[in-house]
Amino acid sequence: MSLHIDQIRDQFPALNRPDIFFDNPGGTQIAKPSLDRINKYLIESNANHEGVFATSIASDAVLDEAHRAMADFYHAPSAGEIVFGNNMTTLTLHISRSISREWKEGDEIVVTRLDHDANVTPWVLAAQDRGVKVNWVNFDVEEGTLNLDDLQKALERKPRLLAVGYASNSLGTINPVKKMIEMAHAAGTLVYVDAVQYAPHGAIDVQRLDCDFLVSSAYKFFGTHAGILYGKHELLEKLFAYKVRPATNKLPGKFETGTQNHEGIAGVLGAVEYFEWVGREFGGEHAEGLREYSGRVLELKKAMAAIHSYESELNRALLSTLQDVPGITIFGLTDLKRLDDRVATFSFRLQGQHPHDTAQKLADAGIFVWDGNYYALNVTERLDLEDKGGMVRVGAAHYNTLDEVARLGEALQKIARG
Repeated sequence: MSLHIDQIRDQFPALNRPDIFFDNPGGTQIAKPSLDRINKYLIESNANHEGVFATSIASDAVLDEAHRAMADFYHAPSAGEIVFGNNMTTLTLHISRSISREWKEGDEIVVTRLDHDANVTPWVLAAQDRGVKVNWVNFDVEEGTLNLDDLQKALERKPRLLAVGYASNSLGTINPVKKMIEMAHAAGTLVYVDAVQYAPHGAIDVQRLDCDFLVSSAYKFFGTHAGILYGKHELLEKLFAYKVRPATNKLPGKFETGTQNHEGIAGVLGAVEYFEWVGREFGGEHAEGLREYSGRVLELKKAMAAIHSYESELNRALLSTLQDVPGITIFGLTDLKRLDDRVATFSFRLQGQHPHDTAQKLADAGIFVWDGNYYALNVTERLDLEDKGGMVRVGAAHYNTLDEVARLGEALQKIARG
């Protein structure tokens, strides 16, 4: 059974307007179950931690369930390996202090030029503080794919850490993360994965990946503005936590500094419950290949399989539609035979037009897209576009339709022809 798009769109109140949301790589619209969880939390259990009274007890129960839900979403071994924070950027800046505390002068780390800056600069700053060398992995400017030969050379130097993105928020490339983790571990290197761009499009299995850390932000997968970090238990256990003295030393609380955004975390639980619903309603045909999973994990894997199947159509239609626009330059993978190597996120420029002007004209037509560098600063610098306004970015989510892709094409055709 494929997704029933009308039923899917009914789960997103923001879609009850004529505009088209292709700004999804910067943040998706929120699903009803997430909204419901926020409202329910604020009305029924709005309290701080570990009180003996009813609302505090109820609040702790919601937060505990949110940790368990995200452990299932990542297929982590335990809820104690899930750390909530403001967003991926803040979490990474925070945890980088703890990880880099163990580095010594003369050590090395590896970052890539394909990553969002949130998985680059925190590590570069930490390296500067600790006297550690930063090695860079480049990407192919034609295909937007990482140079694994560069990576292998960097790993031969036995770096302490490799920071890599699961999928590029700029060019849409899905990196061969499992292979890269195997390469890194063979060199004794820890791996920190930014899964923000990948999370709404494909199933994540931290056990199968064997990554050491993985992080995403729920507002990119139909939830609230909250970040969620997975870390292997033994690593989180031994890392020093920068926290105030009364805070717990137990996991995951020792890394969840201060009073958290409780209603936001409740909203993350609601986002996971939305995926559960998708799995139950539309994931039946995908269950056969997922026998190793059970319970909520199974429903989540079924959901992501159904979403991936539907988005494959959107991905193909979006690429074909963009390729038909006169005077367009699309950056990254453009081979229709390699759609499995990218998510439905595309960056482009129209000949003779500043990206901001293109985005404005699309906005005037009721089509929402991004322009600039989207914090993937190293990408626009590598493509020699940073001082030229960057690129226009469009990205589909599973609530988008083929009709919306067609309308985008029509608008771009008019803009391109002036």
